[in-house]
Amino acid sequence: QAHLVESGGGLVQPGGSLRLSCAASGFTLDSSVIGWFRQAPGKEREFVAAIRWSDGNTFYTDSTKGRFTISKEKDRKTAYLNMNSLRPEDTAVYYCAGNSRSRPIMSTIKSRQGYDLWGQGTQVTVSS
Repeated sequence: QAHLVESGGGLVQPGGSLRLSCAASGFTLDSSVIGWFRQAPGKEREFVAAIRWSDGNTFYTDSTKGRFTISKEKDRKTAYLNMNSLRPEDTAVYYCAGNSRSRPIMSTIKSRQGYDLWGQGTQVTVSS
């Protein structure tokens, strides 16, 4: 059975850093994209970053580009989201997503519709 499990969230002061992990199991990553999304209270779930497993190409949203970096460790089947210069507005539940049943449609990877598998989420709180 396919699973994605996030970890690494927590409480951090503004300007601080965190690294989130997304461990995949039960499906082949070679033809997948792993995406990170976040959802703040009362807001829609929004795209943060994505990485295409086959060639490592990365994709970001403008609000996190330059502060967040997505990467992968092939042998561990794990994707990471390194978050620097964190701001209070980065506070949210962060989810990773993947493609376990079909190849991703690249034009959709910045939307929820681009993925068929989601993790349970990890809370990130940026506050002094």
